Amino acid sequence: MDPKIFQQFRKIIKKHSGIELTENKEALLTARVGKRMRKLDISEYKAYLKFLLDDKSGKEMVALLDVISTNVTSFYREAVHFEFLKPILQEWENQGKTRYRVWCAAASSGEEPFTIAITMQESLNKMVDGKILATDISTIVLDKCRVAVYDEKKTEPIPNGLRNRYFDKIKTDEGTVYEAKKVLKDMMLFKRLNLTVQPYPMKGPLDIIFCRNVMIYFNGDTRQKIINEMYKLLKPGGYLFVGHSESLTGLDTGFQIVKPSIYSKPE
Repeated sequence: MDPKIFQQFRKIIKKHSGIELTENKEALLTARVGKRMRKLDISEYKAYLKFLLDDKSGKEMVALLDVISTNVTSFYREAVHFEFLKPILQEWENQGKTRYRVWCAAASSGEEPFTIAITMQESLNKMVDGKILATDISTIVLDKCRVAVYDEKKTEPIPNGLRNRYFDKIKTDEGTVYEAKKVLKDMMLFKRLNLTVQPYPMKGPLDIIFCRNVMIYFNGDTRQKIINEMYKLLKPGGYLFVGHSESLTGLDTGFQIVKPSIYSKPE
């Protein structure tokens, strides 16, 4: 890829997603742009760039961001967060709380929001009104979320008793898969959302926000704006979870650190 073309792609991707591709990401960009070019039968990067910029519908920009965004996830990833969440939910229930609103801000292919849903189901004696908003910039992974079917290997981190309780085992010609049961699916609302575009289209107040392993792709200014919006949406006494490799250090926030990667909004 010509260096000038690479720089143009970098600027476009940052403008439309906030994702900062460093200079050493040329090979990654080349490979992922190549996926779109092969699908469209376009042989030159310059020609694809023109096609992207000429597409006034914005559909190709969405398709490009789908292949650029990294979606690494698993059930019970960074499990300490779910262990921390259980007594919080139980304490709220003991206080008479019956309505729970959770936002999973980087849902990927659904393993994280479904783990949250299982944790809520297992922690609360009676789920009166529990909803999880699961968002992602990628329409491809959100389609996977809605289908909620996972191969056997992917479901291995789920304790066996919980897997049997919350997933239907299905035999296919390709092997065994597990589909999330209705009790989990009914808790979910999946929406495409670009975290760099504020204000966010939800009202709040939210009880819990999971925004894990996504802010590492943004610069400090973008992270600050994201955290400011999340602070507004979270209820006093609510919790924000970020990835283990992330922190709010260096950002001006009203959040209080509870333990590494877990923050609360003061009451």
